[in-house]
Amino acid sequence: MNKHRALVAEDNVLALIGLEDLLADHGIDIVGPASTVTEALALADSEVIDIAVLDVNLHNQMVYPVADLLSGRGIPVIFLTGYLPEEILPSHYLDMPSLQKPYDDSALIALIQATLDRGDVAD
Repeated sequence: MNKHRALVAEDNVLALIGLEDLLADHGIDIVGPASTVTEALALADSEVIDIAVLDVNLHNQMVYPVADLLSGRGIPVIFLTGYLPEEILPSHYLDMPSLQKPYDDSALIALIQATLDRGDVAD
């Protein structure tokens, strides 16, 4: 995988540690991480980002404003959620890449690579 920069938004410390290690092991630089929507918005607005890996629910706030900002700039987003995507994602995000927690590390890396290759963004 080529060197990329990923915005990471996750509010669970243990999940975040695992995600940071996984991405670093695959040569992906981490932007952030952010544990709140406010932090993620600030990073999304100010940093160079190739892709975002966003937990859908950050401290009881939905991450959709971050996804809206990024997808509006053509930056692909992958949603991570403990829920079924069709139960929590707005309809305009249902075609976006997502993984249900707990996820397999290799599945996330494959999804990141496929998403970068396609350049998936919301319509």
